[in-house]
Amino acid sequence: MKMPEPDREVLERRDEIVAALRAIVPGEGVIADDREMRPYESDGLTAYRQLPMVVVLPETTAQVAAILKYCHANGVKVVPRGSGTSLSGGALPLADGVLLGLGKFNRVLDIDYANRTVTAQPGVTNLGITHAVQDRGFYYAPDPSSQIACSIGGNIAENSGGVHCLKYGLTTNNVLGVELVTIEGEVLRIGGKHLDSEGYDVLGLLTGSEGLLAVVTEVTVRILRKPATARAVLVGFGTSEEAGACVAAIIGAGIVPGGMEMMDNPAINAAEDFVNAGYPRDAGALLIVELDGPEVEVDFLIDRVREIAEANGATSLRVSESEDERNNFWAGRKAAFPAVGRISPDYMCMDGTIPRRQLPEILSRMTRMSEKYGLRVANVFHAGDGNLHPLILFDANQPGELERAEAFGADILTTCVELGGVLTGEHGVGVEKRDLMGSMFSEIDLEQQQRVKCAWDPKGLLNPGKVFPTLHRCAELGRMHVARGQLPFPDIPRF
Repeated sequence: MKMPEPDREVLERRDEIVAALRAIVPGEGVIADDREMRPYESDGLTAYRQLPMVVVLPETTAQVAAILKYCHANGVKVVPRGSGTSLSGGALPLADGVLLGLGKFNRVLDIDYANRTVTAQPGVTNLGITHAVQDRGFYYAPDPSSQIACSIGGNIAENSGGVHCLKYGLTTNNVLGVELVTIEGEVLRIGGKHLDSEGYDVLGLLTGSEGLLAVVTEVTVRILRKPATARAVLVGFGTSEEAGACVAAIIGAGIVPGGMEMMDNPAINAAEDFVNAGYPRDAGALLIVELDGPEVEVDFLIDRVREIAEANGATSLRVSESEDERNNFWAGRKAAFPAVGRISPDYMCMDGTIPRRQLPEILSRMTRMSEKYGLRVANVFHAGDGNLHPLILFDANQPGELERAEAFGADILTTCVELGGVLTGEHGVGVEKRDLMGSMFSEIDLEQQQRVKCAWDPKGLLNPGKVFPTLHRCAELGRMHVARGQLPFPDIPRF
């Protein structure tokens, strides 16, 4: 993984840039000491580290606008950062760039139960939104495993999902509006509390744009009424292939669970050691299937899931009999990532998506890959929507193991594409999958995507070096476009 070479001219102006930022954000809002910037050197993809040139922590939208306006006028790169839980290197700093931290944007601004919306600043945690409304029986549906820490602004950047996205959708299905600041320092509002808006779906474009188009400073999301009944079914299988076949059979029967998660034996035992959730340690794979809705519907669906599971070779089955037991079933799954951290010095969490029918095939191939690379893998899946999270176990202190882990991960992701899937389900591309984009998109595909980037950020200052394997300057893209006999590019309508 290679990042762009630092701009020496910008680095020579570092003192001047730091002084200008301190004029915009006074007090302790600018961090320029190497030791104090160390916590910002990486995000959740800790294999890659880089100290930023400077960190700035604004508190208001006006300050964000002033920072971006200054950086645009002076050719300074900017990397936006929320809570830093990204697992794809999306918030990896640049040596010649400003790290724009939004952790101080941490207030819930408005709760509108009549319209079933919450408006919050981007630094509010995902779980914090649910905490703000749960006393009235509401919640925010997307629930990444890192929901206790990840920010709602970061969820917008990566289009995060979670265990309940099968039924209730990803972030893009639950966000209604944003306030954002362009690289020129213009403040815009897209969407609002209404369910839909006229014109192009700019909100859909921004959700999942990984900080390449604008900086979000306010978010409006939909909240849902808590289901009348929710029960979870814990199903053990002899093999992961049997569990994968059961997933396809449940969905094929027309059942849409609130959540359906899968774990293989290494993940089961790691989670059980960590949480003591009552998982069957001898199972080759485990499914957690949650049904929610009216009680009579839930009872009926549990019986249907039981029948399907038994027909697909289930070796054990338990149904939660209380809310505490249901939460305990989920506790192990939610803690799977830190639990695996106890059984390996390091691990790399991958994120690819496949058609559900291909679950048995990808699991079989990963077993062979594990033998090929000589590294263990623990599997945790959002099984219902085919979103895989293989955890590749390695020891970075052993020569060559990090490189083998990277190659193993690339093999998994390109196999996902080969089987009809995509490189990412919710973690984003960042730097982790950037150099694999050519396995999924043609050169023309990537050029068209970069033209969108150029419309928002003509100088390429927002989060450069992420997502696109080949960086083209906007003028260069225009020349390439004209060379193919297409319309000229330089005069793009501005948003």
